[in-house]
Amino acid sequence: MLERMTIPLTFDETRIAELIGSFAGKRIAVVGDLMLDRYFWGSVKRISPEAPVPVVEVETESTRFGGAANVAQNIRSLGAEPVLVGLVGNDHAGEILYAMMREAGMDTSGVIVDGNRQTTIKTRVIAHSQHVVRIDNESRLACPDHLLPRILDAVRYKINTLDAILIEDYNKGVVTRQLIGEVLGLARKYDRIVTVDPKFDNFLEYKGVTVFKPNRREAEEILGGRLHTDEDHERAGGRLLELLDADNVLLTRGEDGLSLFQRGGEVLHLPSAAEHVEDVSGAGDSVISTLTVALAAGVPVGEACALANCAGGVVVASVGIVPVGPAELKGAALRWSRTRGGTA
Repeated sequence: MLERMTIPLTFDETRIAELIGSFAGKRIAVVGDLMLDRYFWGSVKRISPEAPVPVVEVETESTRFGGAANVAQNIRSLGAEPVLVGLVGNDHAGEILYAMMREAGMDTSGVIVDGNRQTTIKTRVIAHSQHVVRIDNESRLACPDHLLPRILDAVRYKINTLDAILIEDYNKGVVTRQLIGEVLGLARKYDRIVTVDPKFDNFLEYKGVTVFKPNRREAEEILGGRLHTDEDHERAGGRLLELLDADNVLLTRGEDGLSLFQRGGEVLHLPSAAEHVEDVSGAGDSVISTLTVALAAGVPVGEACALANCAGGVVVASVGIVPVGPAELKGAALRWSRTRGGTA
């Protein structure tokens, strides 16, 4: 039986300073699909004579971290230390992404070049702060057998220095069933926190993790049926806890916020912290990053989820994928506390 609970959110200046200060030096392995995000920003003034589509006149271009690399960037922005573990292709995009990671001061010793894979690139065309189109160049090939031991060694050789392991799966082939089993075995052996942002492949392979964080659409497809009310989500959360034997399931619900389900039966519903929504890209990355850093720092899971909720609210207020820093997280948490009267 799931029991709803109310927790105090003492996010005053002192508490926020204490929490954010505790993030420093926490080392988190980010295992998953590394991507490069490209943006073309411009304006639309006419329709193409060749087809009924807008013509975007490009004004600026930018390149950013995507996928697991964006998760690592969020961890870095919060003052913790990401350890990247994944694959890039032997191509120009891979060179750019690797150089960006090194320039950002990230540990790239676990980034392995796969000569048979192209680096995943997501290109977004944005006009007048609106997405016009997204173009994906990617490989979904499973991690080749001869590279799997190198990925596992990247985790194994660092395990004594890690406070947590975050598995970020985008179904691009890095996170395989064998990889999941081996990484979770290491985490159990060394008693490390494991958080998971899953996708549909291998969804139910993450047995016994600390926090499993699907979104509503993923839960609906795996369990069958639509989730509308709190009661619907509670049944889904309870079922996922049972299937995964997880300590916690954090179900993200878009505009309806987050729901946390704990092994002991407690449930916590957190309304969205977003004041307005411009672009939902990257919100899930900021949620799992903030949650994992907070847990690694010893923050109780309910409070860690509230912080993650605030981080997600910051990201959706901007166009394009952006990391959340300490100042933004502090401001969002204080606004949350004022709006919610100190409880959730």
